[in-house]
Amino acid sequence: MTINETKFKTLLVEHQDHILHISLNRPEKKNAINPAMTNELLFVLDYADKTDSVRVLDLSAQGDVFCAGGDLRNMSGEENDDIPNMDGNLVDVIKNLRNLNKPVVCRIEGNVYAGALLLVCNATHAYALNDVTFTAPEIKRGIWPFMVMAGLFRVMPKRVGLDFIMRGNAIDANQALTHGLINQHFVKEDFQIEVDKIISELASMPPNAMKKGLSAFHKQEFDDFEDAMNFLESEINDSLKSDEAIEGITAFLEKRKPNWK
Repeated sequence: MTINETKFKTLLVEHQDHILHISLNRPEKKNAINPAMTNELLFVLDYADKTDSVRVLDLSAQGDVFCAGGDLRNMSGEENDDIPNMDGNLVDVIKNLRNLNKPVVCRIEGNVYAGALLLVCNATHAYALNDVTFTAPEIKRGIWPFMVMAGLFRVMPKRVGLDFIMRGNAIDANQALTHGLINQHFVKEDFQIEVDKIISELASMPPNAMKKGLSAFHKQEFDDFEDAMNFLESEINDSLKSDEAIEGITAFLEKRKPNWK
């Protein structure tokens, strides 16, 4: 059974060409992440990791809310016997998403709340409609958004991020762009065309170089400068010997498009 034939209960999934389209599909529950969705996301991320023809993940959501975070009601009744038990939780979903080392594009057409920020902050790209908002309201429920911090402060300045989670107030798409939470926002008429264009461009890039580069980015992110430079020098020397580098340089010299395998 292929991924396109697999029956999901909380997701819509389609592998088309080099793009894996994943859409959260619990709109009646504001796409809150429950155990069933967690298991299905783990299954899909495992597929993306093991499938070389998947070069980009396109992550979206059904309905007018992108995601409300974790399902506080922990609703049951959506267990999927067609999907094996992946033995993990939401923390594992985010770790696997970040460690996938492939482009992950969040296509945000509805408001983002609480733990949904884990998906946005740990994707490589995030694009939003210009009228959506982003909120970390946990403090107003007597909870500190502990896990959100791991990704949030890798994309947002400290004082801005602290104010964001300490007061629990919403920010709009323009503020999210200014503070690094998203790459860009678009009006509704332009959104699909512009995001599709970016995803297609990412899918056209050399997949092995992309994976090696993202892996190196994560490994050296907090290293001492000299240690990072030594590591990255080794990485570039190794990369220059790769089939993709040879093909890319040859295609440039021959004035043609490269053929990535």
